Amino acid sequence: MTTTPPAHLRLTTVDTETTVRIELRGDLDYDNADRLMTTVSGKLAAHPRLHDLHLHCGGLDVVDSLGLSVLLMIRRRTSEAGVRLHLDARSAKLERLLTVTGTLEHLTAPTHGAADSARGTAKTSLPGRGTSARPTGPDSTT
Repeated sequence: MTTTPPAHLRLTTVDTETTVRIELRGDLDYDNADRLMTTVSGKLAAHPRLHDLHLHCGGLDVVDSLGLSVLLMIRRRTSEAGVRLHLDARSAKLERLLTVTGTLEHLTAPTHGAADSARGTAKTSLPGRGTSARPTGPDSTT
């Protein structure tokens, strides 16, 4: 019986003061997902003036439930930090996974938070609803 070793996740990062781009190649799965979370957490801590985090997903192969969970955790952490998350170059497989699980809009919607108001971006309340309106943007589907 022949077994194939697990595909490793390679991360390549390019940082500026306000933008971090992480290129993902390989599998975002049980064996590798924690590596992405650790890298993103480190970038968020190291760049207090970060505005945008770009995850370039074109090189991703397999994304399992733990990989999806890590993407959702990254969204939570970037949202708390007022950093906009971009999932760039999504493959058809990743797009389908996010659509089927109902997470596509959540992961690609613009971020609103305390850092937005510090940058001069005000939240807009809908009349009578008390919730924020989300503007359309390059990552949104509306």
